[in-house]
Amino acid sequence: MMRTVLSATLAAALLAVPAGAAAPPAVDYAAERAEIGRYQDANQRLQDIGFRLARANAAFCPKVIPSIGLQVQDMASYGGPDIARAALGLTRDFAVNSAAAGSPAALSGAFTRNREIVRLEGFDPNEWTARPPMAWERTTRAHDHIDAMLTEHGGIAIAFADGTEVRLAPVEVCATRFDLYAGEDRAFANGARVIFGLESPAYAYDEPVFAALVAHELAHNVLGHDAWLDRVGRKPKNVRRIEREADRLVPWLLANAGYDPSAGAAFMRQWGKAHDAGLKLRVTHDGWDERADNMAAEVPQVASLMAAEGRADWAKHFRREIDPAGGALPKRTR
Repeated sequence: MMRTVLSATLAAALLAVPAGAAAPPAVDYAAERAEIGRYQDANQRLQDIGFRLARANAAFCPKVIPSIGLQVQDMASYGGPDIARAALGLTRDFAVNSAAAGSPAALSGAFTRNREIVRLEGFDPNEWTARPPMAWERTTRAHDHIDAMLTEHGGIAIAFADGTEVRLAPVEVCATRFDLYAGEDRAFANGARVIFGLESPAYAYDEPVFAALVAHELAHNVLGHDAWLDRVGRKPKNVRRIEREADRLVPWLLANAGYDPSAGAAFMRQWGKAHDAGLKLRVTHDGWDERADNMAAEVPQVASLMAAEGRADWAKHFRREIDPAGGALPKRTR
């Protein structure tokens, strides 16, 4: 799902003009392109890191899906579809949003940003009904259709407005989508998706440190935390357990993706000093310094496994804080 809020100029252009009132200012299409570009740059970073983590840890995830690393965009999901379409030079609504680095889509060289799409394996998504503005349903439908084709047929043919067509075969990744929201500064996970806010302070961090936050949210999904909380209840003590467990898995996920596993603790120290919400947050989370220590404590085991086996098999070696099929496990010491 992609929800985009464009600039004040775009929003003003959408307002109805009363009879006799002055005409709205002309749309600054260069400014609109820049605003869309800022969103897409941030989204590309999220997709690149998310795909890298999900691909590298697929061997250990309880559920995997086929993926080509492609994210599409629909002009109907923008605040001003006509303006967004004109700003990007499109005649239809669907185009490439991102192709994650290292993915089949990126490696093909065909999926350049904003390239117009006219067919997804037998269907033209531009013909699907939409109710713009801010209509995200077609984007979700398109991604669901891509996933279905990859699962059922082992590949998908995608056609572009210039008449060319590309067929791609997928690779396996951990079953999670990565989405970026404008007008949001949080990062969270819901079991199927990792959602980042465009205004997240983590975007200012170096890649391995930023990746640690992506890994934390991915950890929630691959460890089944949302479903577990649905079963046992979302009491603060239960949330605290799953947050601690997600923190501890971060070095494992990072190492398998080729990042320094100590970047998890580095993230927590960098983020915690500036953004820890104090006692309110500590009802459901350990203090940032304790969280950093918990992450750092996993690194020696991760490093040992990487040296001995070339991978950190967390499905086999990671100590759980919870029983994913039942309640909480008793507290254990190392």
